[in-house]
Amino acid sequence: MRLTKQTNYAVRMLMYCAANDGQLSRIPEIARAYGVSELFLFKILQPLNKAGLVETVRGRNGGVRLGKPAKDISLFDVVRVTEDSFAMAECFEDDGMVECPLVDSCGLNSALRKALNAFFDVLAQYSIDDLVKARPQINFLLGLTGDREPRRKPTIAAPAA
Repeated sequence: MRLTKQTNYAVRMLMYCAANDGQLSRIPEIARAYGVSELFLFKILQPLNKAGLVETVRGRNGGVRLGKPAKDISLFDVVRVTEDSFAMAECFEDDGMVECPLVDSCGLNSALRKALNAFFDVLAQYSIDDLVKARPQINFLLGLTGDREPRRKPTIAAPAA
């Protein structure tokens, strides 16, 4: 199974907010930290907000923050909100248009369903907090320095000729 970029960056956005605990995070800052477009992050923000994983604050000093403690947001919560389909084979799909005569008694279907459930069980064991705490220097890596402006990568000056 391969997760979408939407899920990947949703997790990253939540990690940024968790690392920036106590502060509102701004989409331009998050986009700059990860090198992704603001428009893409705004698109991801909508389902996260709807699910209560983040809260948005409008206005000049607005931004985004976690909707609940990072320890209470599991990776499964994020995947469930951001992925459209978990169909690992055509017999998992909802349209019921399967041509296989074994669809109702297939060993493959059963094995894939168990594998998917095991995948979900593992994701449910990890929280956003776990991911942030696993990287002690995450604030430095994301450019969260205490001031409101993320650090820029240093530019290397060319040697004088």
